[in-house]
Amino acid sequence: MNHIICALALMACTLPASAAGTDGKAVFQKSCAACHQASGKGIPGAFPALAGNAFVQGPGQEPATVLLKGRGGMPDFSASLSDADLAAVLTYVRTSWGNRGDAMTEQQVAALRTELQAAKFAASPFANKH
Repeated sequence: MNHIICALALMACTLPASAAGTDGKAVFQKSCAACHQASGKGIPGAFPALAGNAFVQGPGQEPATVLLKGRGGMPDFSASLSDADLAAVLTYVRTSWGNRGDAMTEQQVAALRTELQAAKFAASPFANKH
């Protein structure tokens, strides 16, 4: 059921692109906000808050691993989001709503994807399984 809710993610809004060319807020709106809410406050008892979350603000490798491999009820996004998209959304989440985590780079995500042997991004209009 939770995966169905995530699949009904909000439509991405038109926003200016980030310096890296990928808009982390737009990726968040499309792939994450249905569960974690646009405010980052989550849904108590169902989806954890990202705003003020120490795990999200800690070492970037940890939340990146969750996005690449999944955890608990959280699906993995390895096949449905590119390294650039993952880096952008991680940077957005780690620096929004008062969070003070460091930015993530596409290269960091790519290296972690290789290390974890996570699924490769399937660059297809039908790839987004969420």
